[in-house]
Amino acid sequence: MAKILQEFKQFAMRGNVIDMAVGVIIGGAFGKIVSSLVADIIMPPIGLLVGNVNFTDLSIVLKKATEDTAAVTLNYGNFLQQVFDFLIIAWAIFMFIKLVNMAKKKEEAKPATPPAPPAPSKEEVLLTEIRDILKEKK
Repeated sequence: MAKILQEFKQFAMRGNVIDMAVGVIIGGAFGKIVSSLVADIIMPPIGLLVGNVNFTDLSIVLKKATEDTAAVTLNYGNFLQQVFDFLIIAWAIFMFIKLVNMAKKKEEAKPATPPAPPAPSKEEVLLTEIRDILKEKK
């Protein structure tokens, strides 16, 4: 049992698992922000443009309510709202990833170290040897 707990600890404390956990938590929070943006900022003007419609209220009654049972409805408005949420979240994530990739390309384009000077030509090497020989003779 102790060996299994030790293996689990090694697994859970690996960098990849922790990075993934942080990503999931931040992604969840980001999703809530974008959902609020869609529901509270973007959809009201769209609903106003299409005739003061609240998309989440759109439905088709398949069977009317009776005294004993509730109405059976096809809530396609809620589905449309979820599709809009998804598209806007996907677009926001796409733009964020695009921004991150652009930053990485700029960072990769910068040389880490200055390039080494070119090797001297054969003539330069020969002239340097001649100079050194002349210095020794003096």
